[in-house]
Amino acid sequence: MAPTGSGNETALVNTPTPPPGRSLLPVRDPRAGDVVLDYAGMHALVADLVLPADASMYVMSAMETSRELIRHSYYRYEFATVAVAHSLFALEHVLAERLATTEPLHLLIERACDAGLITAGLAAELDRSRLLRDKLTQGCESSAALRPIRAVTMLRAVFDAVSLLLHPPATAEATAADVDGAQPGRGLARLWEDHLRALFPDGFRGVGFDGVDLVLLDADVAGLVQKELKGGLDDSGIACLWSCIADLDKIIPLINEEYCTSYFTKLRTMARVAAAPHMPTTI
Repeated sequence: MAPTGSGNETALVNTPTPPPGRSLLPVRDPRAGDVVLDYAGMHALVADLVLPADASMYVMSAMETSRELIRHSYYRYEFATVAVAHSLFALEHVLAERLATTEPLHLLIERACDAGLITAGLAAELDRSRLLRDKLTQGCESSAALRPIRAVTMLRAVFDAVSLLLHPPATAEATAADVDGAQPGRGLARLWEDHLRALFPDGFRGVGFDGVDLVLLDADVAGLVQKELKGGLDDSGIACLWSCIADLDKIIPLINEEYCTSYFTKLRTMARVAAAPHMPTTI
């Protein structure tokens, strides 16, 4: 048992030991009882925390983990505070990349505000999260510092800031134009360059859905797109590409991790742009 004294701000938590030979399902943390009626209510609590589709795997992973920690604070109250602290990994990464400097987080927030990238109000909320993280590091606050409702507000500020800093390009219209046949070569080259910069989703190597291996599907599409860019696909390649698109249409709804879903959705877009010049003609 940890000693208790005036210098120790961390509350003791008594976690019951499960009886031998039995695995217990998680139960509601009584401290979360006034937040929502049941676990389903946690989904609505985090519903507006939407990940930016163009973020890197590192950023999306940190943000998605933070959001899921909030959801699961229904079972472990401390997860709400941990969620806010964890989200700052994504914020600091995006700030450093956007500002092209590796300064402490409080200076990055100030610089972003001074540059007009984020509002003063948003900067203040982000700095409150940063101060909480520092207090946790110094042992001046416990992991039960935040109620889930307050944690959601602080986490929303991080999500909003990351979205602003990334400035998602309006690619939807360009992609639609490419699929309709407007300058598909240039559009395909751009999508191919984006694909080369993207990292394959961690943890999904060797994973398959409905009989489709994700690594092999990724490699097949990449090879076919390269052939299309270098001189065009023959009839066999076109048939393979449309088969890959059918597999992508099948497996994307089955993926339950957002970066992986985003990665393969972009792969499908690229495959469709490559296949656009070879659409079957209507008689």
